[in-house]
Amino acid sequence: MEFSLFAHMERQNADAPQEQLHEEFIELCKMADDAGMRAIWTGEHHGMDFTIAPNPLMSLVNLSYHTKNVRLGTGTVVAPFWHPIKLAGEAASADLMTGGRIELGVARGAYSYEYERLMPGMDAWEAGQRMREITPLLPKLWQGDCAHEGAFFQFPATTSAPKPVQPEGPPIWIAARDPNSHEFGVHNGFNIQVTPLWQGMEEIETLMGRFNDACDSYDGARPKIMLLHHTYVGTNDADVGQAAQELSCFYNYFGAWFQNKRPVRQGLIEELSETEMAANAMMSPQNMARDLTIGTAAQVSDRLKVIEDLGYDEFSFWIDNGMSFERKRASLARFIDDVMPKFH
Repeated sequence: MEFSLFAHMERQNADAPQEQLHEEFIELCKMADDAGMRAIWTGEHHGMDFTIAPNPLMSLVNLSYHTKNVRLGTGTVVAPFWHPIKLAGEAASADLMTGGRIELGVARGAYSYEYERLMPGMDAWEAGQRMREITPLLPKLWQGDCAHEGAFFQFPATTSAPKPVQPEGPPIWIAARDPNSHEFGVHNGFNIQVTPLWQGMEEIETLMGRFNDACDSYDGARPKIMLLHHTYVGTNDADVGQAAQELSCFYNYFGAWFQNKRPVRQGLIEELSETEMAANAMMSPQNMARDLTIGTAAQVSDRLKVIEDLGYDEFSFWIDNGMSFERKRASLARFIDDVMPKFH
């Protein structure tokens, strides 16, 4: 099982300047590259300081000048916000600028907050249908002279300009949860990204089962599957307990953004009270400690061995968590020094 880093600039209040967040993001990514991680993943989000990432391809091109070997992946682009010709061309351009290091994770998106601003009236079902029309067109556009007459897009024969450096184009990964999404990705020859979010081993096993079922019904080569999960490596039980508290807060805010009911000003959602967070039993610190990949180095290693045995090809260390930069950096350093060597 290989390892990667999933990271963004993020903030839950306006205390940290965004210039500082960018410098810290770069430093974490350089740590991942120096450690020999396979990839860095960064996604696409709009109008929300909770995840500051309006164009992942721009971020990845910039990262290519701060890193040497690591693959650079979108985790993920939100397909319905793109025209297929535009996405194919910009991904190929990023591949050219990075010397062939781009990988393209694609999703339908999740936040109605973003849908109502960028694609008013679009719901999750339509977003998924758009993703399913757009993604298979990308390799055809990279190959050249692709014409299309579909439900959402129609265009005459078009070739991506530029073409990507990688002969077959950047590897494509589909963010999948339900069985149909797994089947769509696998049957098109795409790799699969999954995340159980705040859920634990039962969901991790379920997601692998859906992937295996999709592979069993497909005659082509077995693609790869990556697990994205919040990770924290602590020094002792007290440190891990603090991380569980911080991740509980993070997921309370995640849920508030997802529900899209609270006011947002200057890209920041209305602050949650301690009472509101304490009332959310699903996101309790106890559940975070039980279900996320957090613990001491030995405990995290044991959890990862179980995940590796299930058949996951890659584990992505999700470092967005609302913690201070110092705590993020220290946790990642412990993961690099005390966990990764056990898997090489």
